[in-house]
Amino acid sequence: MNKLHRMIFISILVAIGLALSVLESAIPLPIAMPGARLGLSNIVVLVSIVVFGFKDGLKVSALKSTVLMLVTGSVSSFIYSIFGAILSCIMMYIAYRYMSKIFSLIGVSIIGAVSHNFAQVSVASFVMNNFRIFSYLPFLMLIGLFTGYFVGLASIYIVKNLKKNFREVFER
Repeated sequence: MNKLHRMIFISILVAIGLALSVLESAIPLPIAMPGARLGLSNIVVLVSIVVFGFKDGLKVSALKSTVLMLVTGSVSSFIYSIFGAILSCIMMYIAYRYMSKIFSLIGVSIIGAVSHNFAQVSVASFVMNNFRIFSYLPFLMLIGLFTGYFVGLASIYIVKNLKKNFREVFER
């Protein structure tokens, strides 16, 4: 795959991630918990890591958070989002690269969801100068187990179809 095709493909992934982020903000969760989300855009980040590797996965993750801030105008949410996205991407890459014999993409996704939650609560604790905010973390991590499972399952399906239909994407 040449450089231009790669850039176009990554741009499309960022746009899909942005659309999924906007869509999930419109979906009400049955549990009213601040900061709890479905994490649908993490599907795009995980697929980017599997298809293109860490650097491009990190680009997709950071660009998705940045463009979402520009679209929504929520700078305060951006601070939580970018730190969660970066740590999540790093942890998913490490799990995928070095522990793929132990974890499927579902396990990798759950690690990413839990890491995202940890980063966001850490940032909130720092911003609010209140360590007690960590008492909220177990509830977010429990939700992250379920959302991470769904994101991982969707990622498995997408990666299988990409491999089948776009063989040149996987040729490095």
